[in-house]
Amino acid sequence: MTTAVTIPRHGGTGGRTAAAARARQVVKAYGAGETRVLALDNVDVDIAKGQFTAIMGPSGSGKSTLMHCLAGLDTVTSGQIYLDETEITGLKEKKLTRLRRDRIGFIFQAFNLLPTLNALENITLPMDIAGRKPDQQWLDRVVETVGLAGRLKHRPSQLSGGQQQRVAVARALAARPEIIFGDEPTGNLDSRAGAEILGFLRRSVDELGQTIVMVTHDPVAAAYADRVLYLADGRIVDETYNPTADQVLERMLRFSGEQSTAHRAESGGHRS
Repeated sequence: MTTAVTIPRHGGTGGRTAAAARARQVVKAYGAGETRVLALDNVDVDIAKGQFTAIMGPSGSGKSTLMHCLAGLDTVTSGQIYLDETEITGLKEKKLTRLRRDRIGFIFQAFNLLPTLNALENITLPMDIAGRKPDQQWLDRVVETVGLAGRLKHRPSQLSGGQQQRVAVARALAARPEIIFGDEPTGNLDSRAGAEILGFLRRSVDELGQTIVMVTHDPVAAAYADRVLYLADGRIVDETYNPTADQVLERMLRFSGEQSTAHRAESGGHRS
């Protein structure tokens, strides 16, 4: 089991943990009238700096929607999203695009690498597009952290799936973003490669001071996090600190049972 990291704190806040991102009374609704669906229902949450946070929940619980709203990839119906002290809700698309590019990193289930570029070129691509030179010392440290030193000249077709996802992790880390969002980052990998990637993410928090938010359905993956948030029906219903895989699985099974009971009650308690 990994150990928790020391969380940086703001001065003058009475010891309150510094937040890398915050949601305040966030509602995300799709449709209107009778077809209106609440994906997020008045969500309040702080994502602590320097921590690894996992978001879990059954299908349709709102976990990916919450991540997309926190990352500025989706708009909210009402409420506010903050990146550090910057409110991103209501930003014009050009400013939002620049903010995502300069301050946020992303790791997706699909590796999203350009096949014509080698690993190093894929890693530095976002900075190249932004016209920024990489910090060579930091870049070397990131490459070492994810174990890619011997693969930098290889193109994606010459790399395994796990190695390609290492490149995607390094790309997210290389620009030193304030926060990294991962959407099922090990979903396309076998268990061994997935464990490697999760280990790299854990190390990036412990050794590089990174802040990571990961959506996952896997209790084993969630156990790498410092904190797990559980969503059900668009609301945060529980959280766990320094979890084990067994604790996460037990909570997920309990929530599934509670939801099944609630659905039976709503349908009149009919049994077959």
